[in-house]
Amino acid sequence: MNATFDSLILYVKDPQLLKNFYTENFNLKVIEEDSVWVLLEAGTIKIGLHKIGDQYLEKITEDHLFNNNTKIVFEIDSDIESARNELLSKNVLMREIKTFENYNFWLCDGTDPEGNVFQLKCRK
Repeated sequence: MNATFDSLILYVKDPQLLKNFYTENFNLKVIEEDSVWVLLEAGTIKIGLHKIGDQYLEKITEDHLFNNNTKIVFEIDSDIESARNELLSKNVLMREIKTFENYNFWLCDGTDPEGNVFQLKCRK
């Protein structure tokens, strides 16, 4: 069997909130949308935002942030420091810029409004 990575689906509290976050900050395009689902085009991959079921929503508080082991990585074509500063000016939680020895990219992690981690990746 051959497989191609097509989509990543995040189960979220508020698909509209995250749709706005990712379209406004990363210029992702909306492909599909209804009351519980948003599908975003992110280059060759799609990101699905699926509202979690009511039975799970009832168990979490309004200010709950998700803590998962998934990170969405966006390779950017602009200066990473400028991109980081722009997101900080919009009150997006951002970590420091970092890199690794013998690695050709600068990296900077951030957190979306529901606690999902994303990373900016910029070629040196």
